Amino acid sequence: MALDLASPRSWLTSHAQSLGLFDRVMGHEPVSAPGSGLTYAVWLGDLAPSVQNSGLSSTSARVVLTGRVFLPADTEPLDDVDLIVGGAAADLIGAYTADFTLGGTIRNLDLLGSDGDALRARFGYLSLDATTYRIATLTLPMIVNDVWTQGA
Repeated sequence: MALDLASPRSWLTSHAQSLGLFDRVMGHEPVSAPGSGLTYAVWLGDLAPSVQNSGLSSTSARVVLTGRVFLPADTEPLDDVDLIVGGAAADLIGAYTADFTLGGTIRNLDLLGSDGDALRARFGYLSLDATTYRIATLTLPMIVNDVWTQGA
């Protein structure tokens, strides 16, 4: 079975767009400042065999996509920047929890971290070009069944 990375990413970005919060949603990590307003980007973060979900004849995959919410840190009013970024991250986690198979494209999001890190958001700052962004970086761990055939 070939590993399909495009379908789950498409579901993740579609959920983000459906929330109506973001000025732009991207399927790649930005290499330059994404601009003003709220931005969300999703990209590949990690790929490994799933220890907990593999069997004797096939190996399942643990795919971690990274999602990031961006908002220029100098957005007025400054007191609302954390609330906007944190609220967007919470809404994304809620949308992904409600559709944890991403339309059947994966076995499941590893919401509670049974096979590694759990679904979560971490907050910080990131400078791109001349702009400093307040960010929420989401860890989006997914389990995909029976990706690789084991040999004897």
